[in-house]
Amino acid sequence: MSSNIHHAAADGYATAAATYVKGRPDYPPAVSAWLHDSLGLAPGATVLDLGAGTGKFTPRLLDTGSTVIAVEPVPAMLATLSAALPQVQALSGTATAIPLPDASVDAVVCAQAFHWFATPAALDEILRVLKPGGRLGLVWNLRDASVPWVARLDAIVNRAEGDTPRYYTGAWRQAFPHAGFAPLQETQFSQEHTGSVEDVLFNRVRSTSFIAALPPQERQRIDDEIRKLVASEPALRDRDSISVPYLTAAFVAQKQAA
Repeated sequence: MSSNIHHAAADGYATAAATYVKGRPDYPPAVSAWLHDSLGLAPGATVLDLGAGTGKFTPRLLDTGSTVIAVEPVPAMLATLSAALPQVQALSGTATAIPLPDASVDAVVCAQAFHWFATPAALDEILRVLKPGGRLGLVWNLRDASVPWVARLDAIVNRAEGDTPRYYTGAWRQAFPHAGFAPLQETQFSQEHTGSVEDVLFNRVRSTSFIAALPPQERQRIDDEIRKLVASEPALRDRDSISVPYLTAAFVAQKQAA
């Protein structure tokens, strides 16, 4: 595997693909209109799903009627995507070595991914494959930590993050402004991730790269902390189904004329 891939992604996602599928929330329905209106996705367009993972966001791109190409560096994630979405051209590659010709796509979308490769080199490569006037879309699902028990859950997770790149640190923003791109435009949506405690809490946390990469005893310790949180929180305790509030942050930047 490429040395360009952060160790947390290379180690964690190599073993957590199935948990990722079970534990990750979908994206809000309003994202569909955003893809059409802000990124211009429609029948006849071609979009690159960069850092596509298991294909959690890919169906949203397919729903636009666009031709979808997925690029992902972690073999286990790419295999899961290919099995679930055989109609998508799925390619092994990274953000700094995209296996596509120059000016070949109308849009590039990075869903839950750009923080892994937020560098000038990656943006240069994205510019290379975008057609003139093409657009870059960045999307993240984020737990709403303004809710006290969600903040407690985040604290359990964050203690294990080490040097892992993440959206909430804001470090990814240092890649902008970037020559060749217009300024980022931001839109936010809200939604809830509803399901069993096992999936929306435990499997969601287990699918986090740096937690999946931990030794078994450390993963067990985090599971135990989440169980204590569930037992102490009336909104979670003794419930067949729970809802975790999420915010979805979506950004678009257009490729400018040279």
